[in-house]
Amino acid sequence: MTVPHSVAVLALAPIVGFDMTIPPTVLGAATDPSGDRYYDVRICGIDHTPIPSTGGYSIVPEYGPELLADADTVIVPGTRLPGARHDGTLPPAVRDALASIRPGARIVSICTGAFVLAAAGLLDGRRATTHWAHADAFRGLYPEVRLDENLLFVEDGNICTAAGLAAGVDLCLHLIRGDHGSAAANQAARYCVVPSWREGGQSQFIEQSVPDPGDDGTGPTREWALSRLDRELDLNTLAAHARMSVRTFTRRFKAETGLAPGAWVLHQRLRHARHLLETTALPVDEVARSAGMGTAASLRHHLRTRVGVAPSSYRKTFLRPPGTQP
Repeated sequence: MTVPHSVAVLALAPIVGFDMTIPPTVLGAATDPSGDRYYDVRICGIDHTPIPSTGGYSIVPEYGPELLADADTVIVPGTRLPGARHDGTLPPAVRDALASIRPGARIVSICTGAFVLAAAGLLDGRRATTHWAHADAFRGLYPEVRLDENLLFVEDGNICTAAGLAAGVDLCLHLIRGDHGSAAANQAARYCVVPSWREGGQSQFIEQSVPDPGDDGTGPTREWALSRLDRELDLNTLAAHARMSVRTFTRRFKAETGLAPGAWVLHQRLRHARHLLETTALPVDEVARSAGMGTAASLRHHLRTRVGVAPSSYRKTFLRPPGTQP
């Protein structure tokens, strides 16, 4: 039986309602092969009074700030908490609540929740992100934070920050993937009917989400590339398949995905390699070749850069026993 990872979601008024619903929805959809939940997600407030949201309704938290002291992960969703958003201060009760988080716990913010973590001094000297529309205000209040508003989410040690709104979904899936492997993250994504993978380094800014009328865009070429990750997929090959010039293909590809073609191919190859490590006993050299990464050394380099572990360690952590379902 899985012992669930405890997650406390701290709702601070006025709370961004969409942000607050992301952790219980996405993390709550992650289950082991027996159907037991990997995460026990609970909403708490500074007290038990109704918390107004920016959506015109209020919530009444079942738990108070005492939940933070024992949580494995603490999440602060977006909020318009005046002090954190305007003068870099926190109410004493909020500061005390954050100070009660146990050492070693994972601390997460979604959207403008990063203002709260920064006001508490938790982001000083760290890389972080927040919604691009609030980046200038954030820098003015918290110059010690290494802010990059061009990213969907940032992981710096035990602290993770997500950009605006739906990027919180991407970060929660990233947490599941890191804790329990890509199969568990993909299963949660399917349940929530959301894309299973948007790389944290992907830009918040996608200039064109829909191709021009009458233009098939780069989608067919991306689908074609996914079926042949073990083969040559340089820029010229991709552009030729799309029947575009290299310049036009590169521009349209980035407009549609937010990534350059080479970066997208690398991400897909690494994703496939992780899937093979989780679900097969193939030698690491064969995994590297099947994923189009050439050699075990190349796979090892990229996996260490992206995930922080070697292929053998990743497999030991996430290889599913025979007969279990993804």
